[in-house]
Amino acid sequence: MFFLPLFDENPSKNAPLVTWFFIGLCFIIFFYQFNLTSYLELKFFFKYSFIPFFFNDFNNQNPISFLNPYFTLVTSAFLHAGWMHILGNMLYLWIFGDNVEDSMGKLRFVLFYLLCAVSGSLLQYYSNPYSEIPIIGASGAIAGVLGSYLILYPKANIKVFIWIIIFIRTVNVPAWIVLSIWILGQFFSLSNEISSNGGGVAYFAHIGGFIAGLVLTPIMKNKDVSLFNDQLSSPWQVSKANKSDLKYTFTHNRGSSLPVFKKSKGSLPNFKR
Repeated sequence: MFFLPLFDENPSKNAPLVTWFFIGLCFIIFFYQFNLTSYLELKFFFKYSFIPFFFNDFNNQNPISFLNPYFTLVTSAFLHAGWMHILGNMLYLWIFGDNVEDSMGKLRFVLFYLLCAVSGSLLQYYSNPYSEIPIIGASGAIAGVLGSYLILYPKANIKVFIWIIIFIRTVNVPAWIVLSIWILGQFFSLSNEISSNGGGVAYFAHIGGFIAGLVLTPIMKNKDVSLFNDQLSSPWQVSKANKSDLKYTFTHNRGSSLPVFKKSKGSLPNFKR
């Protein structure tokens, strides 16, 4: 079974400039590291990734990095280990980030995003404070965005691509189901994370970011934004998958001069990511 969210049917009221900026910045950094030699790329990762061992004891100075370990809690969130890593992260940020940004405003969303990134790395740190494995990726921050979306728009419909053998369809699935499946998957995968001493997926970072998103959203959202908003379209609508589901259109909200951006029908080894 292949299960992939494509877009939500929940148009934002304003251009998600911060979301676009974070996506663009991640890709710029990724293309930069992609063009480095293997040695320089590895050195680049060790400079800017978060390494719990060096954070645990500042006397254990990272011989490669000049950064204070506190700064790497943020810089590590803009590094990615490969194409699947960055494409998966940026897809989720593209789908869910615009509405969360709308609910908070741009400056608070920047702070929210970075706090979720830091929270994710810290929980990963506390799970193994003496680990020398670099932690990279925006997953903690994006997990926070998912947690925020869950309590802001649990009934909003997510257009999901489903492929089961010969059954290929797109289905409108309520956000609370899509995001619940995601977070439950992180908990179920923890057994592999705990038993593994090598690189892989930093599930504690995902869970830490998600929890931070749940906690911070009621505090950081705009006062006129309510939690648990009602759905905007009918759930469980099934249609054949087609190319138009992968396209994005720009529409305007009637009765408002503000543009509405609506997403319409239309590796590196031994790294935690």
